[in-house]
Amino acid sequence: MAARSDQRVTAGSTAAHARPGEEIAAELGVDPQRGLTTSEARRRLRRYGRNRLREARPRSALALLVHQFRSLIVALLVAALVISMFTRDWPEAIAIGVVIVINAAIGFVSELRAVRSMEALRRMGRAMTVVRRDGRAQNLPADALVPGDLVLVEGGDVVTADIRLLAASKLLGDESALTGESAPVRKHPDPLPAATTLAERANMLFKGTAVTNGSGLGVVVSTGMTTELGQISRLVEEGLDPQRTPLERRLDQLGRSLVWVTVALTALVALAGVLSDRPPLLIVKTAIALAVAAVPEGLPIVATLALARGMWRMARQNALIRRLAAVETLGATTVICTDKTGTLTENRMVVTTLATAGGNLDVGTDRARGDDEDLGALRRDMLEVGVLCNNAQVGDSARDERRRVGDPMEIALLEAGARFGLDHASLLERTPELREVAFDSQTKMMATYHRSGDRVRVCVKGAPEAVLAAATHGGTGDDLAALDPERRAEWTRRNDALAADGMRVLALATKDVDDEAAPPFEGLTLLGLVGLVDPPRPDVRDAVIACQSAGVRIVMLTGDQAATAAFVGRRLGLLGADDERIVHADDLPADPTADVDGDGDATPRVLDASLFARVSPAQKLDLIRLYQSRGEIVAMTGDGVNDAPALKSADIGIAMGKRGTEVAREAADMVLRDDAFPTIVAAIGQGRVIFDNIRCFIRYLISCNISEILVVFLAAAANLPLPMLPLQILFLNLVTDVFPALALGFGEGDERVMDRPPRDPQEPVVTRRHWAGIAAHGVLLAVVTLAALVLALYWLKLDEQQAVTVSFLTIALAQLWHVFNVRRAGSGTISNEITRNPYVWGAIVLCCGLVAAAMYVPALASALDVVDPGPRGWLLLLTASFVPLLVGQAVLIGIRLHRARRKPA
Repeated sequence: MAARSDQRVTAGSTAAHARPGEEIAAELGVDPQRGLTTSEARRRLRRYGRNRLREARPRSALALLVHQFRSLIVALLVAALVISMFTRDWPEAIAIGVVIVINAAIGFVSELRAVRSMEALRRMGRAMTVVRRDGRAQNLPADALVPGDLVLVEGGDVVTADIRLLAASKLLGDESALTGESAPVRKHPDPLPAATTLAERANMLFKGTAVTNGSGLGVVVSTGMTTELGQISRLVEEGLDPQRTPLERRLDQLGRSLVWVTVALTALVALAGVLSDRPPLLIVKTAIALAVAAVPEGLPIVATLALARGMWRMARQNALIRRLAAVETLGATTVICTDKTGTLTENRMVVTTLATAGGNLDVGTDRARGDDEDLGALRRDMLEVGVLCNNAQVGDSARDERRRVGDPMEIALLEAGARFGLDHASLLERTPELREVAFDSQTKMMATYHRSGDRVRVCVKGAPEAVLAAATHGGTGDDLAALDPERRAEWTRRNDALAADGMRVLALATKDVDDEAAPPFEGLTLLGLVGLVDPPRPDVRDAVIACQSAGVRIVMLTGDQAATAAFVGRRLGLLGADDERIVHADDLPADPTADVDGDGDATPRVLDASLFARVSPAQKLDLIRLYQSRGEIVAMTGDGVNDAPALKSADIGIAMGKRGTEVAREAADMVLRDDAFPTIVAAIGQGRVIFDNIRCFIRYLISCNISEILVVFLAAAANLPLPMLPLQILFLNLVTDVFPALALGFGEGDERVMDRPPRDPQEPVVTRRHWAGIAAHGVLLAVVTLAALVLALYWLKLDEQQAVTVSFLTIALAQLWHVFNVRRAGSGTISNEITRNPYVWGAIVLCCGLVAAAMYVPALASALDVVDPGPRGWLLLLTASFVPLLVGQAVLIGIRLHRARRKPA
């Protein structure tokens, strides 16, 4: 049972972060020394419900199975099955039934592990929490928490409710998954302004985040669906019914067209038969033949298998696709909206700049080991202070995530020192620590005291403005100088410049004193400033360039500060040096999709922006919908809880597999196992190849179906024998057409697929130009088949059964050779994407064997009602079957030569 939506507890009309903690506790009726009584906690549990997120009913296996029958083309197959059963044509009914079952089974198996977003969200609440009740600490299940409970937290804990802090000691919270803030948030119990944004509420702990250091005591103010995580959960629920992908919509459009074609032609032939007084059985037989010919029975199987193979290919490239039809959506992507922290960046802090009075030194982010001569004595002193005034721990390898414990900025200082041979343990052996003054939110500084000969060295780090105020001198040795107002102003300017470049800035200072009782923050000597960044992932810039070359726009949506986001954006090429296309969350309209300009378009600044800073999960969702309302196909990448609603709402949601939260992975359509942004580029390219292949085999299948429709229709109009029986047409559609089409679906594609812009999202699978080509090929195949029928009847004087066999085999083989006519017009005649496809050759050999089996396996020949046409019949049908291939190749060569002549010299 989830908490009801009206139970958000915020201690009155003012948000909990804006009022003193003691006042919040009093209003919630809890004694900070004893906590709630057990009886009162039970009463509140009955009133507010358990501390759980609302459980969405997972999609059942039955629902997944039903989903496989949503296609109109599958509905046409079901209709054909019903008609065949009604007319007691059992072989045909069985054949169609097998197609339906195979298609459904492939899609069902591929989607069996479909999205379970809410299950992942619920798992966040299945932890234990230390609660003070009845005056003693108790370890209780997280779902038993109620508003007013006193919770004790320490480093390593997962926060299981929204908590207003009453006390905190060195408390740091990792809220990157919820807010996008890459640096840990230092927590304190002091009230904050009511307008403080979620990412800056330092006196609150939020459900689903983690405590990285220190300890604290707080009172629960919100549980279950009323927490900030619960609000995100509600946004995810809004998108639980997955939108139909562009391919699904286009195939349904094609299905609707085929429905009208089938109904119109069947009605026309039936009417013509009635008017000409033909036997009713012949009319029904011809109408069924037309209906079967109009439906590309193999299309659902081929499309499903092509998508499934694309899914398997992407899996080998570390991209796991969780929804089959999403494979093709990647190829249609026009906008990638991406989170920053953990997606574009490494989600760790690194020292990049050491600023001293003599200038700035870029120490890089990937340097394995430094040089003392490059570093200099002053900067070496800086790093020593940074390493000594430190509580973090790192392992032997700076990249070993399991051995990196503590504040990320302190970890970065240790790693920077290690690059220049300054080992934490060795320095402590040489200068043992005597005392520590912990960081305090009032002083904004931390100090450690170390024995250095007969003196005591004080090492200080903290906020630049605080350290600068406590310092009287700057530099070291011969460069030591008093900090006059002019020098202080210069240091303030340099601090602002580093911050404007997106860096987190710490100041380092030191002094020597007689004993450890000396005050820590007086008479300091400022050594310099340290600039730290969450560095961009090294492989992302090339991926961004590749996307831009492919016409795919990348937009950063982050909860981090604008300056930090701009630094990353410029490093990755999302922003130019003077590019100011940055929008702060406060500047976004309440509804970005509204006509805020009054001219039918949204604010140009919003649409043109490449970077959005301090955006909330709801604003990410609004921006996704804004792009979609403008006809864009939107991919969203992210790894945090705050990304889940947008991942769910996007046309294709992409989550990080290693660093990503379980919530983000379960909300996404695709998961990157290697967390590599370039994998997205490869997946987009693969998606484009898949769409090209789908378009190619649809052109092939539909042209074959049109030829069959025309053959039956024209023969009926000319009062000729039915050139193909319904079961023969079904044999063509399910056997000889499917394997070449499947081979086309397995093609490797054009190597230059990422050198062209994305196709128009509104462009159908089959354009008017394609329909013209399909019609021309269909007419050519039909004319050749009817010509073979007429020649067999009136020139070779074959009986009707032999003549029908000739027409059946003519179109069967002609459709096989026709596979070479669907190549690109600009490709080579001999060497092209079709002839280089080994699957095509295998399909032709297989289908030739199946055609031979249809002729010479007695049971199959009897079912299909075919007979040996004799040597002259074979010569006629073989000759006729190559005519469409020769004509098609001649046309393609002519098109290529015409285009070559039109190109400027």
